[in-house]
Amino acid sequence: MGKAERAHQSQRSVDGGHGADAPLCTLRDGVVLLHGISRTARSFRRMERAVERVGYATLNLDYASRRKALEALAEDIHPAIDHLAGRLDGQVHFVCHSIGGLLARVYLAKYRPPNLGRVVMLGTPNGGSEIADRLKHVVLYRAFFGPAGQQLGTLRDAATMALLPPIDYPVGIIAGNRSIYPVASAFLPRPHDGRVSVANTKLEGMIDHIVVRTSHPWLVRSNEAIAQTIAFLQEGRFEVGS
Repeated sequence: MGKAERAHQSQRSVDGGHGADAPLCTLRDGVVLLHGISRTARSFRRMERAVERVGYATLNLDYASRRKALEALAEDIHPAIDHLAGRLDGQVHFVCHSIGGLLARVYLAKYRPPNLGRVVMLGTPNGGSEIADRLKHVVLYRAFFGPAGQQLGTLRDAATMALLPPIDYPVGIIAGNRSIYPVASAFLPRPHDGRVSVANTKLEGMIDHIVVRTSHPWLVRSNEAIAQTIAFLQEGRFEVGS
């Protein structure tokens, strides 16, 4: 797959914000960016700019990650993604941080666009997070992370499992192996990024998996993670020995 044509940024908020939807010309390929829980689209700005520089149109979405469950969030993001996908001559790809990867899986299980391309997940707890297991009944955790936070554990109920069927599209996964969270690190098997163990980022059916030397929040800003994301979008594989 070659590089996409250069295009204007397209950014829209689905959380009552003020994201702007810039005019789009005819586009070849586009990338939807989905941030992690309690984050915003701003956390993905460095990644977004890098993806735009190599020629992709982008849709960097804000969504109410702390206020709704994954299935409700999928409904919220659908209009903006459907709008972008319908204006592309080429494929629509997804780049997702943390819970954003689970949201992409839920979304694609219901609203998979016919021109779906590749999916890159950064620090996504595909196998759940042991931290969520420990804290899901704690009042402060429940209040801060909301309904989606209850879907992050390693022991998922039947309803959550039904939202996350096996994948049948190309997925590349980037995990981190450094932590800036000394307390949380005690709950996780090594290696981990301070929030998710490397083992639990993996997903049956994935095309490729790579570990970079950074922590969970910095996966979206790491030069290596950004370069590897672009490599997977363009070639369907991560670069070896980079």
